[in-house]
Formats: sequence, structure tokens, C-alpha cells
Amino acid sequence: MVCGRCIKTVTGIFQQAGADIKLVKLGEAETLTSLDDDQIKIIRESLAKEGFELLDDQKMKIIEQVKNAIVNLVHYGELDELNVNLSTLLSNKLHKDYNYLSNLFSSVESTTIEQYFILQKIEKVKELLVYDELSLSQIAFKLGYSSVAHLSNQFKKVTGFTPSEFKKQKEHHRNHLDKL
Repeated sequence: MVCGRCIKTVTGIFQQAGADIKLVKLGEAETLTSLDDDQIKIIRESLAKEGFELLDDQKMKIIEQVKNAIVNLVHYGELDELNVNLSTLLSNKLHKDYNYLSNLFSSVESTTIEQYFILQKIEKVKELLVYDELSLSQIAFKLGYSSVAHLSNQFKKVTGFTPSEFKKQKEHHRNHLDKL
């Protein structure tokens, strides 16, 4: 889940299955009572129809927590105010050793946590370029880049375009956050 609409959709699915919801937040749903097998089946099928999946494997939950932490940081947080590196942030947030998180993530996702982080940042750059409210320098600062040149080089490496070339395109090809 990557947005408020996702939370609303998941909440509705759980409620339709007769589950007593305690909490639904990004990547997590908690019920007041245990779910029976029929409810779990209904929830699993309904989530799948909406493009979600029910994660009951502990390792998959951890990977989803890593992804949600990165999405929240990049799209809803302030990277310019981040005072620790990503590995420390994830370790502290998930109470796991970063090497464990990194190896687990890479083995399942076929990409590194760092690459996933970069892809999320590039999607945010695309969004901010399309809105055209901030200069490239402001975008670089907001997303924690050391310089405009660093942002531009990374953007071109990932998209094949410079930020200004991307801005000039009539169709801005952006990716869904959950597809990165």
C-alpha cells in the first residue's frame, strides 16, 4: 500500500469480510479478533483483485516494511532533513541488522535496497518536474541530493533523459510506486 486510497480500499475489503479492524496503515492491517479461514480466503481474493496481496510470511512482511519506509521517506518525508543514512534509518525503524535486511531484500526483489531507493527518488523527481513548482536546485535539495549535477546524472542514468528533456516531453512516463 502506498497511499491513503490504498488504506481506504484495504479497510473496506477487511470490513466486507466481516473483520473487526483495529488499525490499517501503509503495509499493515491489524484486526481486533482472529480471522477464520473463510475470511482470510475472501480477503486474499479481494486484495488480489485490487492489486494487493496478503502477506503472511514473515520475510515478505519485512520486505514490505522496507519498501513502505522508503516510500514514506521519499514521497511523504523530507529527505533534506534526514540526519542519518538510509541503512541506519531502516535498521532503527525495523529493529533489524542492515546486512540482514539488505541480503533478504536483494534475494527476493532481485535489486538492492539502494537501487529501490534511487528509483523511488527518481519517480518523485518526475512528479516534481511535472508540477513545475520547484526549480531543479530546490528539487535536488528537497530529495537530499548533494548537487543538481548529481541529481541530473542519476536521473539520466535511470530514465535516459536529462531533467529538462523529460520536462519538454508531451507525455511524462511515470511509474506506479508499487511497480518499482
